[in-house]
Amino acid sequence: MYVSHLTLHDFRSYPSVDVALEPGVTAFVGRNGQGKTNLVEAVDYLSRLRSHRVASDAPLVRAGAEQAVVRAAVVKDGRTAVLEVELNPGRANRARVNRSPLPRPRELIGLVRTVVFSPEDLTLVKGDPSERRHFLDDLLVLRTPRLAGLKADYDRVLKQRNSLLKTAGSARRGGSSQESALATLDVWDDHLARLGSELLAARLSLVEELRPYVGKAYATVARGASRDDADIGYRASFALPDDPTDRAVLSETMLSAVVARRKDELDRGISLVGPHRDELLLTLGHGAAPASPSDRLPVKGYASHGESWSFALALRLASYDLLRADGDDPILILDDVFAELDTERREQLAELVAGAEQVLVTAAVAADVPAALAGARFVVGGGQVRRDA
Repeated sequence: MYVSHLTLHDFRSYPSVDVALEPGVTAFVGRNGQGKTNLVEAVDYLSRLRSHRVASDAPLVRAGAEQAVVRAAVVKDGRTAVLEVELNPGRANRARVNRSPLPRPRELIGLVRTVVFSPEDLTLVKGDPSERRHFLDDLLVLRTPRLAGLKADYDRVLKQRNSLLKTAGSARRGGSSQESALATLDVWDDHLARLGSELLAARLSLVEELRPYVGKAYATVARGASRDDADIGYRASFALPDDPTDRAVLSETMLSAVVARRKDELDRGISLVGPHRDELLLTLGHGAAPASPSDRLPVKGYASHGESWSFALALRLASYDLLRADGDDPILILDDVFAELDTERREQLAELVAGAEQVLVTAAVAADVPAALAGARFVVGGGQVRRDA
């Protein structure tokens, strides 16, 4: 899979730009602030319908413009499809495939797959649990696009339930308004448990599939490490049943936990049980495989800067390997990542990804691009993207 042509209209800093691409490595080189990251961000947006840099679509639309358009010709198995998304801040976005409108933009997800390495990846290790939950959910949706609908439904139910908790908590105790809110809350409890258990089950399965790839990737990028050193796990917001693969039992267990925390939730006005409160655990051991989880240390707070970077790279490489194991070859995007890495990790990462069908690299200076990633090069500056002879 690769992008053969990228067209942007009023996306970020570009009023209009057309770039012809090819398989293999393509590097976009230019000083900071010239728009090189905007190009690869657009490709990634088509993959997941969200930016890896900002939380909303509004900053993606050029100042003064009402909408932005990202269009790309994507080649897979010798066939070309033209994917297009129209960004309309404050209104519904629109998506098309080969000029035919899609009923919902999220149906575009999964038609092109990307894995992005960026300086922000360090937040996967050092940031809040929400960063790691986003990492899991993004990968889930890339592998199984229908889960985008599940995640959207869960978020909607969570928002409604939180609003109801605040209403019930602030209502006069024992009054009719509180009784009405509490009766309605029972219905939302059921919705939360049903959708939440399905999302939780998908995450648990993903973590088990991803785990061996993380260990292998960490051993590759961390000096002297073995594949037993790095591990991932999952901590739910409630005690899981003995067999969490049984969806019905998992849903009942979650519902019981929700009911048990009802008083605390009313006091605080937020939902305290569910996947939105869970944590992806990142741990490191040293040498032989630890005898028990207690022998491991959490990466956050204990790992050195180099170990943290190695773990972040391992998570991205593991994602790439898992997607390839599914029978796909995602587009790899390395966004200003080499400037953040020491020489050894820079060369190791370059060698690992050089064989991908398409690799898009951004760098402030050409010297930051390792020799292993020699290929096509574009100079970005002054609003122009020019092929470097």
